[in-house]
Amino acid sequence: MAFGSYHRASADERAPFPRPGEPEQLPLFDFALDVPHDDSEEFISSQELAVTTRQIEGKTIWEETKAFVRDLLFSIVVAILVIVFVVQPVRVEGTSMLPHLHNGERIFINKFIYRFDRIERGDIVVFWYPNDPDKSFIKRVIGLPGETVAIRNGVVYINGQPLDEPYLDPRYHRRHENMPSTFIRNHYYFVMGDNRDASNDSRQWGPVPEKYIYGKAIFRYWPPGNVGTIK
Repeated sequence: MAFGSYHRASADERAPFPRPGEPEQLPLFDFALDVPHDDSEEFISSQELAVTTRQIEGKTIWEETKAFVRDLLFSIVVAILVIVFVVQPVRVEGTSMLPHLHNGERIFINKFIYRFDRIERGDIVVFWYPNDPDKSFIKRVIGLPGETVAIRNGVVYINGQPLDEPYLDPRYHRRHENMPSTFIRNHYYFVMGDNRDASNDSRQWGPVPEKYIYGKAIFRYWPPGNVGTIK
């Protein structure tokens, strides 16, 4: 093209001015804005989130551990208090309470019950042997304070009336003994073993002072085959 001349643009080269009455069209640009992105900030935020999560988890585990230890210690203390003041495990020695209690069995006795309830006839009680308080015996209560106990031909009489004893087994009650009437003073109890033929009890050494009775047999926990309440 010569100097001073001009070039007429073709229809494709001319600027797309809108015709009268048409909306103006903005040019389209085929490129993307390249905005700088700081990956380090996202990485730091992720790290902080992870650290915070671990701290929360660690705090939760520690709180749960403290709660578990607290509950465990509380349970141990309660168990100790129960054993010391309420329930005590004891081992049966001898055969004087056959057939209901056997030699070597383990039972629980309630040491607290007689603080609220009276000692009743038929209760199986544990007490210190009157002639040697270092030893403990286990027998059944037969006579109560203020009563008279007698034995005639193997039958126990309370105040002149025969006593019904369904817990006795004829295999352990073959002797037809006699015992003169014995009056039971206040705060004393007449006790006998269910194995009448082989029991050292009030027939030999007299009634037991109430203060020597320290528990009632309530539950057998050993051996497993005989687990259950004691009556």
